[in-house]
Amino acid sequence: MARRTLTASPEGIRTIQKTIKHLNKSQTYLAGMVGCSRQTIWSLLQGNPIDCDVFMDVCKELRLNWEKIAVLESIAPFEEIERLVQEIREQIRPSIDRECGTMRVLDMTQPIGLGKIYTEVNILEKITGRRRLNLEQLLEGCNLEEFDRFGLSGVKERRVPGLEAVKRYGKLMILGQPGVGKTTFLKYLAIECSRGNFQSDRVPMFVPLKRFAETDGSPGLLDYIAQEWVSGANRERTEARSDLERLLKAGRGLVLLDGLDEVREEDSDRIIREIQDFANGFAPSQFVVTCRIAAREYTFERFTEVEVAAFQDEQIRAFATRWFDIKKLDFTEDFLDQLKANPTIKELATNPLLLTLLCLEFEDSGDFPADRAELYQRAVATLLRKWDAKRRIRRQQVYKQLSVPRKEDLLGQIAFRTFDRKEYFFKQRQVERHIADYICNLPDAPTDTDALHVDSEAVLKSIEAQHGLLVERARGIYSFSHLTFQEYFTARKIVDSTPAQAIEALQNLASHMMQPRWREVLRLTLGMLPSADELLQLMKREVDGLVAGEGKIQEFLQWVDRKTQAVHTSYKPTAIRALYFSLSLDSSLRLDQSLRLDQSLRLDLNLFRALNLSLGLSCSLDLIQSCGFDLVLPGSTSFSLQLSCSLDHILDSHLDLDLFRSFCVDRSFGLDLNFFRSFCIDLSRNLSDSHTLSPNLKQPLQALKDQLPDPESDLEIRDRWWQENGRTWTEQLRSLMVKHRDIGHDWQFDEEQLKQLRQYYDANKLLVDCLNSPSSYVTRSVREEIEATLLLPSPRDV
Repeated sequence: MARRTLTASPEGIRTIQKTIKHLNKSQTYLAGMVGCSRQTIWSLLQGNPIDCDVFMDVCKELRLNWEKIAVLESIAPFEEIERLVQEIREQIRPSIDRECGTMRVLDMTQPIGLGKIYTEVNILEKITGRRRLNLEQLLEGCNLEEFDRFGLSGVKERRVPGLEAVKRYGKLMILGQPGVGKTTFLKYLAIECSRGNFQSDRVPMFVPLKRFAETDGSPGLLDYIAQEWVSGANRERTEARSDLERLLKAGRGLVLLDGLDEVREEDSDRIIREIQDFANGFAPSQFVVTCRIAAREYTFERFTEVEVAAFQDEQIRAFATRWFDIKKLDFTEDFLDQLKANPTIKELATNPLLLTLLCLEFEDSGDFPADRAELYQRAVATLLRKWDAKRRIRRQQVYKQLSVPRKEDLLGQIAFRTFDRKEYFFKQRQVERHIADYICNLPDAPTDTDALHVDSEAVLKSIEAQHGLLVERARGIYSFSHLTFQEYFTARKIVDSTPAQAIEALQNLASHMMQPRWREVLRLTLGMLPSADELLQLMKREVDGLVAGEGKIQEFLQWVDRKTQAVHTSYKPTAIRALYFSLSLDSSLRLDQSLRLDQSLRLDLNLFRALNLSLGLSCSLDLIQSCGFDLVLPGSTSFSLQLSCSLDHILDSHLDLDLFRSFCVDRSFGLDLNFFRSFCIDLSRNLSDSHTLSPNLKQPLQALKDQLPDPESDLEIRDRWWQENGRTWTEQLRSLMVKHRDIGHDWQFDEEQLKQLRQYYDANKLLVDCLNSPSSYVTRSVREEIEATLLLPSPRDV
C-alpha cells in the first residue's frame, strides 16, 4: 500500500551524517544529486518526516539500506492514517475550541474569541540576548539625548511570520518576554490545525505544562494526552492511547507544549525529562514548546530556539482595530493618533499584554489618563503582580526577602544610577553590583561575597524571567525592557528619596530640565510628588539663570517689560510679555541663516490673515496661550481674525501693528506690491488719526511718507526707488519709532545670544506646561508667584 513519508531514527541520522563526512560531500551536493532542496536534507537530519521517495533516493545515493535508517514503526498505510487523522481531529475539535478558542486577560469583563482578536506574531530566528555584541555596537546610531525609544538598539534582526517558522522547523522552542503572546500563538496553532486551516494532515495536541505537571499520579505525556482525548472525545482509554501512538509515530501529531517556565521548581526536572523522551520517542511528529526567556537553561536536542518579536506599527494597528471593533467603539483612529503623539506610551504598545492594558484604559473614556505616572504604575503592576496572579502561577522566590515592593525599590535604584549616567545598556556584572548593594542590607542576607554574587545573579534572572522588566540585549548586556520603565523607576526613586536626600535629588533633577532625555522623568516626578511646589520653584531658578548676567538679553527683557506695562488690557501681563517676546524673537531668529524661513512664510499680518504662519510663530503661540492669552487654535479663519483683533487691541496703536509688520519682513526690504500698497494706506490712516499720534511724531512721519513713491505708480519706478532709497528710508523710520514708540529695535543678537534666547524660550514653555499639568498639585501662592515673574529681567540686571 502507498506510503507518504519516512523518518530517520536517531541512529539512522548519525549514520547519514558519518557517511556524508566520510564521502567528503555537503548537504547541498547531496540535495543536488537527489533532486530536492537543501532544506529537505536539513529537515531529514533533524528527525522530521520527508517524502518517502526522496528518503529512499538519499539512502541509495549514500549506499545505505533505507530500512536500517528509517523508523519502521512510522510506516503505516496512508489511507488508514489519513482516516484516523480526520476522525480524531473532528472528535477533539470541541475540546480544542473550549481550551483555546477564547482569550481573557487582566481586567477584561468577558472573554474574547481568539479568532477575532488574534494578531499575527513575528519570530526572530536569532535570540536577542545571545547576540555577541558590545556596548558600542548596541549604541551605534543612537543619540543619547534623543534616544531611540523603540528599538533600544541600532541592530535589527530579521523577522519571519510565526506560521512560517513553525512550518520551517519540526521541533521548535519559542522563547519570549512576559506578555508577548506565546500562549496566544500556541492556542491559535491548535485552533487552526483542528479546523484544517494549518497543517491539515496533523492532529493538534495542546498541553498546558503547568496543569500537566500538577496532575494527580504524575502521568507521562502519552497517558495525559490520551486521557484528555478520553474526556474530550468520548473514546475508550485503551483505544485512545493506541491511536495516539500510531499518529505520533506516523508524524501526524502537532504537539503544543505551553509554558515550560510556569512549571514548579519541584516538578521541573521530571517534566524536562518527559518532554525530551517524548520528543525522541515520537521524532516524526512536530513539537512546539513555549517558555519565557531566562527562565532556566533548558536544552532539548534537535530543537531550534527562536524568539517572539515585539509588535511593530502594523501589528499595533491591527490589534487595536480588532479590539475596538469587538467593543463596537469608534476609537481606533483616536487611539492610534494619541499613541503617535505620546512616544512613551506607544513604547509600551509593542508588548501585546501592555497593549491590551492600554486598550482597556482607553475604552473607558476615549483617552489615556492625564497622569502618565499612574498609567505606568498599572503597567508595572501588571508585570510584577497581576499577570502571574491571574493565572494562579506561584513562582519560586529566588530570594525570599525580596518582596514585590522591594523589587520596585531595587528597580528604582538600578534605574536612577544607570539613567543618571546615560547608561541605557549596562553590563551584567554592573547590574549585579547594584543588586548586591541593595540586598546586602536585607535581613538574612549572606555576608560572604561569593554567596552574595550568586544571589545577585539569581535575582537578576528572576526579574528578567518572571517580570520582563530587565532584559538581556546581547550576551552579558542588559537594559530595561522599555525606556519608559527606566524613566518611570528613575522618577520613583527621586520621589522616594529620604528627607535628607530629597532637596539634593530635586535640585539635581531641576538642573537637567533643559536636557531632552530628562523631560519625561521631570514630568513623571511632578505628577508623583504630593506637592510640586518645591520642584517648580527650583525649575524657575534654573530658567532665570539661563540668561542672568547677559547684558543685551537683559536689555531686551527690560524692553519687553516696558511695553507690557504700557498696555492696558484684561490679559495677564505675562501673556502680553510672551506676545512681545515671541514676535520679536521670531523676527530676530530669521536673521540666522541656519533658521531662515522660505520667503513665502514671512511674518507679517498679511500672512497671518492668509493662515500662512511661520513655524517660529506657531511655536511662539504655544507659550502665549499657555500664559493666558486666549487665542483659538491655528488652522481656521477665526484664528487669523481673532489674532489680528487681539494684536490691534494690545499693541500701543495701529501704527505699532503696522510697524511690527514691516520690521518682521526679510532684511532685504524687498516688500512685495500688495504689502507696499497696504503699508502706505495704513501709514496714511495713522497720520490722519490725531488721537493716535503726538505732534512730535506726526510731522516727521508725514515727511517720511512724502518721500515714498505713489503706490499706484509704475512697478518699475517703485522698484528702482526702493532699491536706491529703501534701506536708508527704513532705518530713518526705525530710528523714529524707537525714539517715540519704543518699537523697532534692531537687537542684532549674535548666534550664541539667539541660541540662549531660544533655550530660554523653550525653558519657559516647559515650565508653563509643567505648571499647567493636570497631574501636578501646585499651591495657589506658588502658581501665582511663578506666573507673575515669567519672562522678567533679572532684578540684579535692572
